Amino acid sequence: METDKEISATPEVNTDQTKSQTEAPSGPKLQDEEHAYNEKAAHEIHLTGSDTDSSYDVRKENHFGEAVVVSDAKELVTHVLHVDDDPSLSPWTFRALFIGSGLAIFSAVLQTIYYFKPQTIYVSVIFLTVIAYIIGEAMALLPRCGRVGHFLNPSPFNSKEHAFIVVMASAGATSAVATEILAAQRLYYDESPSPGAAVFLVISSQLLGYGIAGLMREVLVQPTKMLWPINIPVNSVFEALHRDRSETWKRLRVFLIVFFVMFFYEIIPEWMFPLLQGISIFCLANQNSLVFTNLFGGSQGNEGLGFLSVSFDWQYIASLGSPLWVPLYTLTNSCIGYLLCICLYMGLYYMNAWRAKDVPFMSQLLFDPSSNFTNYVEYNLTTILNSDNTINDTAVVDAGIPYMTASYISYLITTNMGITAALVHMVLWNYDDIKYGWSFLKPSALKKVLNPSWWKFWQGGETQEEHKQRILADPAMDPHYKLMMQNGYREVPQWWYAGVLVAAFVIGIITLYGVKSTLPWWGYIISNIFAAIFILFFGAQMGLTGFQFNQQPVLQMLAGYMHPGRPLANMYFTTFGYNGVSQGQWLLRDLKLAQLAHLSPRSTFTAQMLGTIIGAIFDYIMMETIVDNQFDVLTSVEGSNIWSGQNVQQYNTLALAWSMAEHLFSVGARYQWVTISYLVGFVVPVPFWLLYKKTKIRFFEYINLSIILWYMGWLFVGVNSSILSYFALGFFAQFYLRKYRPQYFVRWNYLVSAALDGGTQVIVFILSFAVFGGSGKARDFPIWAGNNGGLAQNKNVDYCMYNPANGS
Repeated sequence: METDKEISATPEVNTDQTKSQTEAPSGPKLQDEEHAYNEKAAHEIHLTGSDTDSSYDVRKENHFGEAVVVSDAKELVTHVLHVDDDPSLSPWTFRALFIGSGLAIFSAVLQTIYYFKPQTIYVSVIFLTVIAYIIGEAMALLPRCGRVGHFLNPSPFNSKEHAFIVVMASAGATSAVATEILAAQRLYYDESPSPGAAVFLVISSQLLGYGIAGLMREVLVQPTKMLWPINIPVNSVFEALHRDRSETWKRLRVFLIVFFVMFFYEIIPEWMFPLLQGISIFCLANQNSLVFTNLFGGSQGNEGLGFLSVSFDWQYIASLGSPLWVPLYTLTNSCIGYLLCICLYMGLYYMNAWRAKDVPFMSQLLFDPSSNFTNYVEYNLTTILNSDNTINDTAVVDAGIPYMTASYISYLITTNMGITAALVHMVLWNYDDIKYGWSFLKPSALKKVLNPSWWKFWQGGETQEEHKQRILADPAMDPHYKLMMQNGYREVPQWWYAGVLVAAFVIGIITLYGVKSTLPWWGYIISNIFAAIFILFFGAQMGLTGFQFNQQPVLQMLAGYMHPGRPLANMYFTTFGYNGVSQGQWLLRDLKLAQLAHLSPRSTFTAQMLGTIIGAIFDYIMMETIVDNQFDVLTSVEGSNIWSGQNVQQYNTLALAWSMAEHLFSVGARYQWVTISYLVGFVVPVPFWLLYKKTKIRFFEYINLSIILWYMGWLFVGVNSSILSYFALGFFAQFYLRKYRPQYFVRWNYLVSAALDGGTQVIVFILSFAVFGGSGKARDFPIWAGNNGGLAQNKNVDYCMYNPANGS
């Protein structure tokens, strides 16, 4: 182990790369003053072996590969990742910009296509990392002859270029919720906003969250505590691919072996042997019981709870993120919530709560009051709309108040409780981690704002040197970020993100009226205020625990009461509230990824902004193309095996339901607990906090009721047969390996996690076009015992009893 420490105690310098960069221009004029600044710092470090401006050397905190039981975030990022850097490597090359732009377009188009598929698949960062590396290495083979050759291929493909490309492509891959609403307007409200207004709306809705989150990055990204554990596998791959081969060959070999084994293996459960997606011994033993289907079934969407099913399909096991990187604290709380979810759903259904047995066990649609156990009747939404697409209360009363499934109502209740419980939990347990997010409200800060000279932002504020010294002196800051500051990387001024926020806000409020949103200006402002609050609290929660909360239900509820009878206003309010939070969290995630990859803050900012704008434009273009060509299929209930409008349908249905909140969710209405739970959640975490303060028993500190409550509604939709495998693998890695085999955990856990994800996602992408109909025609594998044909044969894949009344 000492050898590893000695090797990584000083920056690694690739002499071939340095030579090639001094012989030829390193790319287009994007590198300007920042690259010159970094080159100077790099030259000093190469000569002296340390930063000449500081006696503190962050690289002494490098403990890569040491076999210790990792107990906190700092030990994780200094033992799993190298704390060293080569500042001479430049991301400012034409190659990085070209590949990043291409992959941003590709990922945006692909994500939009999959949004309109029967089964939504998300373009992952690991997938983009692998593709970017292949293309980057291919371009590095171009001859360096003449100025054109050096321009296209200035040096060997390096880790900074790779990180720049991945961040840019990841920003493009984030599907814009605004396109969902624009599609709904086309499909259900016969409105088609002008392309210019629509594009600006999509861009502004994306960048608003980025501006808010960027201003909070010192609280939500730069501290060590803000681990963002989802990034550790990706950064492990960066190191395995780009560090010196003599040091990383074994790690790279393991990554490639696992990657290709999973690449070929996934063909079996995905296409040839789908029974492996979820094997239920109970359903195989009893194939004629709907009770067994509800409890043990789960290999198909909305089939059942998947209790005790075993999955051998990594795509489904890691559908919400690989269990190998989820912290033990999060795993434990989510497992408790999962078990309670099964009890809750089964209890509500078989107690016939809210006429649960007269509607499907699991569904997200609205149902007519005439529905019964043998005949589920969807609610006819067109009969309750006025000509201006508002709700007609008289028509609602005449048609009857719609019903929803007990599982879906339960999900809304526990999610609303969990959201407000999360706010209180963060204040009680993590106040010191989030309080600086509101430092601008201090009297001293407000006084500075009122100073007549405050607008001269280019003259005031903290200098780069002051910022550097403050960060190096702060023990709470991430060693990787300290290393970047020590090596001379220049931080992005706050006014850059403030400018993005202001510009996006102004564009958004103008275009709202151009697209006939029906959302008033004050509703738009309130939605952005909620986005800012939620980014701070839930961004901190995701950074600390790796757990992401879905805030959409509570925002739709608030919109329903603020804009009653106006479903379009509800959807637009949710776009700027929920999409703002989602975008902000993805920006924060990628900022942490870039920080751990030692990508300079200014190049990260450039990559994210360019990727977001490119992605938003192509999101809209692709959405328009699909809606134009598949209008009838997207508005049909069942869709086709290639295209489906289920996501837009669900979003529109929820907006309509919340627009009828007075009839459905208000106090005294049928589903009043959906609203009351919002208030109950404020109280839920308090007893455990008081008990811990009184007794100091660790159990009360370990329980996070906001996570438990969210997972109590986890199983309301989708494929649930993989949950047991998810927890089994998660506890094996985060408890057994981390505690009893730390040498394997530190060196291999996150790398193997990335390889499993990468191999799976690449082959799923290929299969989607080769055999699943993405190219126009599906090619089904022949029917046999391991592939019974599924819904096409009116069967469930796992042989649980099929219920023809609801298609499951």
